[in-house]
Amino acid sequence: MENHMENEKRMNEGTFDPDKVKKLSFLEIMKKIGPGIILSGIVIGPGAITTAANLGASYGYSLMWLYILVGFMGSVYVMVTYRLSMLTGMPTLHAIRKYYGKGAAGFTGVALFLTCLFFTMGNISGSGTGLQLIFGINWKVGSMIMIAILLVLYFAKNVYSKIEKGITICIISMIVAFYITLVGIGGPSWGEFGKGLVSVGHFPEGSIVAALGFLSTHAALTTGIYGTYLGKEKKWTKEDLFNGAMKADAIAHVACVILISIAIMLVGAIVLHPQGISISQPAQLADLLAPVFGRAAYIIMGVALLGAAFSSLLGNTQRGLVFLCAGFDKPTELSGKFVKYGSCIALVVCTVICFVYNGSPVQLILIANYATCIATPVAGAFVTLMLWRKDTTGGFKAPTALRVCMTVCYVVCLILTGFSFYNLIV
Repeated sequence: MENHMENEKRMNEGTFDPDKVKKLSFLEIMKKIGPGIILSGIVIGPGAITTAANLGASYGYSLMWLYILVGFMGSVYVMVTYRLSMLTGMPTLHAIRKYYGKGAAGFTGVALFLTCLFFTMGNISGSGTGLQLIFGINWKVGSMIMIAILLVLYFAKNVYSKIEKGITICIISMIVAFYITLVGIGGPSWGEFGKGLVSVGHFPEGSIVAALGFLSTHAALTTGIYGTYLGKEKKWTKEDLFNGAMKADAIAHVACVILISIAIMLVGAIVLHPQGISISQPAQLADLLAPVFGRAAYIIMGVALLGAAFSSLLGNTQRGLVFLCAGFDKPTELSGKFVKYGSCIALVVCTVICFVYNGSPVQLILIANYATCIATPVAGAFVTLMLWRKDTTGGFKAPTALRVCMTVCYVVCLILTGFSFYNLIV
């Protein structure tokens, strides 16, 4: 403890030597990580399940190389935002306000809020779809039931943690179910898998918009930005930037996302792609598990979607309000009135939009994920610019490799977004 306090004092005085920071042991790192795992729970919502399954069903193994981008971009986004937060002493939006003014922070906050709003629409549809698969009720009725439960949780005490544990069990059950299915159907064709993994940059005809939706869900800059607020709750210090804690947390986040998602895409490629089936109805998600679980697949997939959607709904709606409040320099505490009542209003608006939409809830989930690409061009510009500034290094050596990687990620995202919008217009 004394060494830690002394290091912090030296760092604040500008005499801290990061090379002398003691690297944490494996057990010490396990106690430090946390935000990355929470972020994984938000990422793996119905959108992640649907987009991964749909890519496998529609394009087989062809887009497996996207996981290389997910691993690279996801790690870079999290490490960049963590680093900037620790060295500037501020979460991302507060740092944007300091270096680029109120207008930039407000505009970025609105863009991030809208992104989360689209995710919330997907989560509302996903929770309703989960109940539809389990009980056969209309997905809109199922959504209303889950929203009512969510509103109770917003204003209840000491309930959130208990529900979160139950939902975690649901998500773990989903992971187990997909890997059991993957083994039960004989596993992937490793030759085709390897070919798809090395075909970097190859987009089958008509796949680029779907690929962008996949990337915006699995490797989102918003994830890293929210992580800077969670890191504050975790009471991370600048020392954790150099002792391995933040790097391990970023790796844990990306590894969890890939581990879950790749199994889903593989099952889609093996089960549905040979039949020429793309996913447009909730029942087709259950068909992924049918070869092993039979009729029980509807219940298992329903529980998986319900757990993923509801856990994401709990965190994502509040996340959007945190971004909006931070953009306009308002309190960001989850228990504060701005976040609490703002989340309720956001839920009502998203529910109305979901119910007015007459298409399949699965299509709404996909549309919501495509729309999330609006935040990265906005927030990414400021984050990239801050990383290249000389006054955000905290007096330490400039991270040249990380700067280049972040710039490459941002350019790639801009290119994919441009192609996507071009294809939609043309």
